[in-house]
Amino acid sequence: MEGGGQRPAPAAPLGQPQGEHLQLLLRRSQEAKNCAYCPYSRFPVGAALLTAGGEIFSGCNVENACYSLGMCAERAAIQKAISEGHTSFRAMAIASDMGDHFIAPCGACRQVMREFGTDWDVYLTKADGTYVVKRLEELLPLSFGPDHLKKV
Repeated sequence: MEGGGQRPAPAAPLGQPQGEHLQLLLRRSQEAKNCAYCPYSRFPVGAALLTAGGEIFSGCNVENACYSLGMCAERAAIQKAISEGHTSFRAMAIASDMGDHFIAPCGACRQVMREFGTDWDVYLTKADGTYVVKRLEELLPLSFGPDHLKKV
């Protein structure tokens, strides 16, 4: 995907993505997966993040020979959106080639996602395009977030 991986999305209805908007979000996660740089794990992952304003930002995993410096697709998409001024999100779709298993974000990605609220959907897909939907609060129950720092 050239040009930074972001393309304007058609105006999405308020609430969670449905119909063609959901299909677009899922397709963008698949497209992002195809851009993954994963020469060590050979485990490509793509993510597409829907902002509250209806824009979609995609990201892919980028590995490094110094393993700890790699970047997950979910965090790449979030950082791309943040760098463009977006901090409110409605949904994220995640894609991989895991066959019969749904891809789920790692713990670090769940915590980064939590930084921006718990009230959004995460579409966990299989390689064939089927998916399940989880609320972020389901993926990271009893989470710690910015609101906890205000209690000190």
